[in-house]
Amino acid sequence: MGLIPKDSCVSETVAPAGSPGNAASAGVLSPDPFREPGISPQLVDEYTHLKERYLRTTNALASAAHDLKTPLSILNGYVEVLQSEKLGGLNPRQREVLRDMRSNGRRLEHFIQDFLTYSVLETGELRLHYEAGDLNTCLAEVCRLWSPRFQDKGIALYFLPHDKLAEFVFDSAKVERVISNLLENASKFTPTGGTVWLHAEPYMWERRSVNKNAAAGERRRRSLFVPNSVKLSVADTGPGIPAEYHIEVFDDFFRLPQTEQKIEGMGLGLAIARRLVNAMGGKIWVESEPGGGCKFSFLVPLKPVSNANDKGRKQGYKDE
Repeated sequence: MGLIPKDSCVSETVAPAGSPGNAASAGVLSPDPFREPGISPQLVDEYTHLKERYLRTTNALASAAHDLKTPLSILNGYVEVLQSEKLGGLNPRQREVLRDMRSNGRRLEHFIQDFLTYSVLETGELRLHYEAGDLNTCLAEVCRLWSPRFQDKGIALYFLPHDKLAEFVFDSAKVERVISNLLENASKFTPTGGTVWLHAEPYMWERRSVNKNAAAGERRRRSLFVPNSVKLSVADTGPGIPAEYHIEVFDDFFRLPQTEQKIEGMGLGLAIARRLVNAMGGKIWVESEPGGGCKFSFLVPLKPVSNANDKGRKQGYKDE
């Protein structure tokens, strides 16, 4: 598998105001970008109106998705009852139709959940729930849930627990969601007969700092190679991603041009993964080249970040 330097990682970057790496140029509505003198009141009013309209639209999207969730759950429940044949026997054609109904119902459920998750992240209402847990057990459960789907597609899914991963405090539901989104992405793009690997290991995350001298002194005081985070990776044998899209794939509603008509989905899976990882104080990136498969990796700090909730919304790409 071809790799690219980790400088291509997607997370937050310390960038000068007005540079491509800051929040404004990344297309983000910052809290108040008009404090500088000389900005006209009309421009401030227009920005405020646009921001309010944006939040109303996001909330309306969440409300619509929530309203769809209940009737869809009822319909799926009826389909399951019919499939159980408790209300009478089914002929082969009826079973086939119900299987299709159930499959499409699950797809729609997934789309609705993506919309709900996106709205929570976008409006800053994400809440993290940290507790001590075993990451190997968490990942094994995710693999168990995804194994049938990979088997149906003829794709091998491998996960080997890491014996040096001790218990630590993390939000298991958020980690499971990120891994599920990455596995779903791998299942879409990996051809039949391909392979997907899930891996986790202790990792020493050397965060960058504006004060390089202070950072260097801090590193000297640390014991070398003492892990301060966990690195989780999902690698596949799919077609790979061109280098020019290594950052864009994490944008909201982004889909690779060459797959736009072939692959289902709204382009929110990786965007949601990025937002969740940022909210946990970590970072996420992809290593890939065309024809060489993909390896998506993300870091989760061993110690929860107190202000990590503020990172749930889209920010500038930063490598700390």
